[in-house]
Amino acid sequence: MKDKLIKMTEEAIEKISESSSLNELNDIRVLYLGKKGHITSVMKSMKDVAPEDRPAFGQLVNEARTKVEEALDEKKEALQKAEMEKKLAEEVIDVTLPAKRTKVGHGHPCQIALDEVERIFVGMGYEVVEGPEVEWQDYNFTKLNIPEGHPARDEQDTFYINDEILLRSQTSPVQARVMEQGKLPIRMIAPGRVFRSDNIDATHSPSFHQIEGLVIDKHITMTDLKGTLDEFAKELFGPETKTRFRPHHFPFTEPSAEVDVSCFKCGGKGCRFCKGEGWIEILGCGMVHPNVLEMCGIDPEVYSGFAFGVGLERIALLKYEIDDMRLLYENDQRFLNQF
Repeated sequence: MKDKLIKMTEEAIEKISESSSLNELNDIRVLYLGKKGHITSVMKSMKDVAPEDRPAFGQLVNEARTKVEEALDEKKEALQKAEMEKKLAEEVIDVTLPAKRTKVGHGHPCQIALDEVERIFVGMGYEVVEGPEVEWQDYNFTKLNIPEGHPARDEQDTFYINDEILLRSQTSPVQARVMEQGKLPIRMIAPGRVFRSDNIDATHSPSFHQIEGLVIDKHITMTDLKGTLDEFAKELFGPETKTRFRPHHFPFTEPSAEVDVSCFKCGGKGCRFCKGEGWIEILGCGMVHPNVLEMCGIDPEVYSGFAFGVGLERIALLKYEIDDMRLLYENDQRFLNQF
């Protein structure tokens, strides 16, 4: 039995030395040391050995097993090292090649314009306030002095969810919500998405963005409104920009006005950009109607205020000289990368 075990060990070590792959080496391990391997079978036959000879026999089997395991480990390490060297030789990396550039995003033109508008008004002491896009009819119309039967409530112009709930058609409901809180004075702008039933073309969309402003305090006059919007126009379009107020009508302000700015391309002389007029319409404004103050719980005999509203897309189109509003939402990288 001893001679057989020695011969078996020598055969195993010879096969191990001749093996050329890790898979082949694993097969040899199973052949000799597996559950049904040769050396394992010899160990199982110990019960047939005389009791007095078992210690010497067990030691002999353990020595054989140890020799095979050491040979296996040594060969495995050598094969792994050779395989790694082969990979390194085959998979050469040219570190002088330029790396792949990661594309980094940037602000959308509307977001860039919004950030600038917010910066201007926050610098003048205004607070930025947001509100729900799905709104109650009372906040969207009634509290803004737009009674039942007013054309603005027509289903052809407004997206109704039911008789009382709709998609807001302006961000003015945010102003009504803030006024209701009764924390005076108020200096705020309300940017956000609004919805109107418009056909899509170069200047209209059923979903767009507005920025509306509100100031409520004692002794607020039209002079404060004009001075604020004049400063806003100069900050946004340049220090030489002039403003012009034209009478208009809005249900929630009285008196009301449309505001034009002098063309920042030609300085008011008239060009293609301003269609030869020298002025560009930019926003609507006015003094808050006393009815609106009363419905929101503010005494119009003590407090007064002004409000204004401008389309965010309108600012982006003017500032970046874009002639089609649809370009802002087509997600064409060739267009957006210009900003």
